[in-house]
Amino acid sequence: MLRTASDRHMLRKTAGAIGAVALAALGSAPAAAADDPQPGLALSPVSVTDGIKPGSSFEVPLAFTNKGSAALDKVWLSYNVTRGLAHTELPSNCLRYEIHSYDEAPSYSDAVCEFDQTVEPGVVYAPEKTLTLKAQDWVLYDKLRVAVTSYNSGGDDGAEAPVRGTGPAVKLVEQPGATPGAGNADHPDWDAADVEITADNTADFQVTGGKLTGRVGDTVSLNAKFTNAGPGWVLKPGGHSVSKVLIDMPAGTTVTKASGYCTKVGSGSYECGTSQSWLNEGQVTPYDFTLKINKVVSGAKGSVALDTESRPFDENKANDTADITLDVTGDGSTSGTGSTGGGGSTSSTGGSGTTSTGGSGTTGGSTTGGSSTTGTSGTSGTSTSSTGGGDLASTGSGSTLPLAGAAAAALVAGTGAVVLVRRRAARR
Repeated sequence: MLRTASDRHMLRKTAGAIGAVALAALGSAPAAAADDPQPGLALSPVSVTDGIKPGSSFEVPLAFTNKGSAALDKVWLSYNVTRGLAHTELPSNCLRYEIHSYDEAPSYSDAVCEFDQTVEPGVVYAPEKTLTLKAQDWVLYDKLRVAVTSYNSGGDDGAEAPVRGTGPAVKLVEQPGATPGAGNADHPDWDAADVEITADNTADFQVTGGKLTGRVGDTVSLNAKFTNAGPGWVLKPGGHSVSKVLIDMPAGTTVTKASGYCTKVGSGSYECGTSQSWLNEGQVTPYDFTLKINKVVSGAKGSVALDTESRPFDENKANDTADITLDVTGDGSTSGTGSTGGGGSTSSTGGSGTTSTGGSGTTGGSTTGGSSTTGTSGTSGTSTSSTGGGDLASTGSGSTLPLAGAAAAALVAGTGAVVLVRRRAARR
């Protein structure tokens, strides 16, 4: 779910309400005026064109209604997009904010437009010129969040300095005969909608194994990899690993040090994930292990493989698995340091692959098992933002080891309420 300043505003109002209740309990707070004029902003249903292709542009029609009891002197409209989408030329009454990735949210761009004019109750309004977005070459599963507020919702904790639009300023115009949106009584001074966008694009997930060589008693390094070869980036719901990778070690070996992205699920078997819920195009996740060669096992071979989750965006299945070969040299009478993968063996390693460029996107986030199928067209849809549990690798972000993740968890246990309120208040 994308972050918006409306959440921070709502947090301040909530804190103020709590304080007011406390004062009232002490007999110090004045009674609220029940008949004070209240805003009641409500967005009309939002939809965008289906079948969005990389490099194309499309309009985002947006309309709203003041369903409150009094006119408003000013309103703001915001258009918040993930990195596969970009704002085109903005009117001069709009500011664009770029927010870098932090915590478990990807980077995004936020355009906030100010309309300094009277907004009458019961009237449907829309910008006189519809805002346009452009699909980047790496667009695939992206999100658009639009909002109307009675306050300035611009910026975020990690935002760069805003850039003002260079196009002519636009005004709001009435939309006679249009049906007002429903709105939400829980937050009458703002309303928002989320649009899920699946573009007509592909992404090639591939894995790389390794060639191990050494004597009995040696320790050797395995450097397996999981790569998104693009062209599309892949975004999953927050808290969920982009994909799971299953690694089985060759017989006759013992893992002495496992990758921080992986969890042991059986004897010599590991399930690995990603540190974040997205993979940019070209991004590589390494899985580094240290193994000890215990004995010679004829034909010993391990594997690296993507799990069976449906990936309709990935049309090249040939690089979804790779071998881990083991060549034990000598008679095992001498111990030493083994070589890294690739030396002293005629065995070849699976996992090399090429980027798939054709095909069509389908609805993202499918987790059904079985073989993947290829979609036929991009789709989009409006939804309510939500959060849930996930299965990210235990390391957190980057290449941090599980120990660092445990330390971070301990810190969050002490200050979790403050961090959670602050971050969730910064996004919706």
